[in-house]
Amino acid sequence: MTPARVHLDVLGWLHVLWGLFGLLAGVSLGILALGTTAAFFELRGDRGGMVPAAWILLIGGVLLLAGGASMVAAGRALLSRSRRGRLAVLLLAVPNLFLLPFGTALGVYSFWALLNDDARREFGRPPRVATA
Repeated sequence: MTPARVHLDVLGWLHVLWGLFGLLAGVSLGILALGTTAAFFELRGDRGGMVPAAWILLIGGVLLLAGGASMVAAGRALLSRSRRGRLAVLLLAVPNLFLLPFGTALGVYSFWALLNDDARREFGRPPRVATA
């Protein structure tokens, strides 16, 4: 097994793992939003609407669910050596750079592992032409 294949496999599994953490965090924030709303109504007694804090938690949970699902899908596509998976991982690496510390490391590793000539050959793309 070539080093490029090993790096691509590790990168794919890291994306799946990072996506599962995102899914878990999204579900947790959703449950927290429901609990916050229930506690607010229990204390206040009226049924006006959702608390602004609960909306923030719910929106954050939905964003984490969407991000986690896309990371899992991109990681699985990368493991199957799909060209779209490579592109998805490269696109998801950009916002990951801002999620310190693990997202930053994963984003940098994604660029390093996917933008070299060995990885390009692995996905059926021609190597970059060397400039003189």
